[in-house]
Amino acid sequence: MKGVFLCCKYAIPEMIKSGGGSIINTSSANALVGLPGIDAYIASKGGVISLTRSRAVEYAQYNIRVNAICPGSIKTHLTEGFFKDPETLKTFEQEHLTRFGRPEDIAYFALYLASDEVAFATGGIYAIDGGYTAR
Repeated sequence: MKGVFLCCKYAIPEMIKSGGGSIINTSSANALVGLPGIDAYIASKGGVISLTRSRAVEYAQYNIRVNAICPGSIKTHLTEGFFKDPETLKTFEQEHLTRFGRPEDIAYFALYLASDEVAFATGGIYAIDGGYTAR
């Protein structure tokens, strides 16, 4: 939450000077559902969503678009150990409608959001989660 706030704080004045741009914040699919035991994490990611919407409203007049992506489970070197437990792996696989995400899935969506093709999109919260939040 603090990192997202500070990035916006320092990037926005420069974006205003240059005529606008796109900010893409990263939250989490877990911020869109209720889960026990990770309250602080969910609250911080929910804060990113609220900050995204607030900044979108405040800075649209400067041609600055602010959106957030909410990744689901992404297989990376940081999450490999988490998925080694067969029961954990089975639970996570059942929660997704498609498959686990890859880093490229998030990168390509962020690239799209940053492009002029979606210049009308601001204040959006996008779950990139293989259907996890659709359940």
